[in-house]
Amino acid sequence: MFLTTATMVGMLLFYALIGFLLAKSRLLGREAIPAFAKVLLYVCQPALTLYSFSKVEYSLGLLANMGIFFGISLAGQLGLLILFYFILRKKSREDVKYRILNISLVLSNCGFFGVPVAESLFPEMLEAAMYSMVFSLGLNLICWTAVMAIVTRDKKYISPKQIFLNPSTVSFAAALLMLVFGIRLPDILSDGINIIGRFATPLCMLILGMRLGFTRWRVVFSGYIQYIAVAIKQILVPAFMLLCVMFLPIDENMKKLSFVLFACPVASNVLNFAEVCGEGQENAAANVLLGTLSSIATMPLMMLLIS
Repeated sequence: MFLTTATMVGMLLFYALIGFLLAKSRLLGREAIPAFAKVLLYVCQPALTLYSFSKVEYSLGLLANMGIFFGISLAGQLGLLILFYFILRKKSREDVKYRILNISLVLSNCGFFGVPVAESLFPEMLEAAMYSMVFSLGLNLICWTAVMAIVTRDKKYISPKQIFLNPSTVSFAAALLMLVFGIRLPDILSDGINIIGRFATPLCMLILGMRLGFTRWRVVFSGYIQYIAVAIKQILVPAFMLLCVMFLPIDENMKKLSFVLFACPVASNVLNFAEVCGEGQENAAANVLLGTLSSIATMPLMMLLIS
């Protein structure tokens, strides 16, 4: 698991290097990043969800396991988010960087980063990609509600509309209905969607590399907040969650997979939603970029716990 994870994370960082070089050479300008981000959010992410569901066959047991895995992911992420919210509440009122720290300590890049890692670590587990997207659904539900409320300090985002009417929820519902009712797309269309879905990961890493190319190095590596975020998010949180799921009466691979997804680096959504909210973008960039770069060390080392 150590070598497999190190190889896969190295490949993902290679994609980021390409984006970094494109930015530094000015072949692509800063204005290209929001356009690529929209393609990722509204095209590639739904396609990735459909791709992950196309690999499995429906059964009541699978549906039950999906519910269990969703419960674990949502309870873990939401519980930790609330815990860190109360720990950082006083400082968060005064400084947005602590609100960004709050969400950085919890949110994992479990979709774009987690899917290829999960597929590499559990090749015999056809449900690995699908479970990764189930985990990602919980994350996105939290992002569109609690995360936006924390960053903006506005409770209006805690609403049913924000929960159900967002790209992640809509694409997940469509994929789930297709799975349950056995709806299969024509092979040509299915192949095209799968290609777009698998492109989500390289595109996500390209965007991160471009952001690094347009970000001052001092922002990423100076200070201490981002190092605290990475240490807690990518080492302490997954270790704690492994202890939490260890004694649950569920499949062993599901336990390991939940740990892998919690161990993924700080989510790119931290920066995406900081930009949407218009607050804390520089702090979010530092947390996400440092977390992604350091994952070449943290993820393989954390895999030693379950090897």
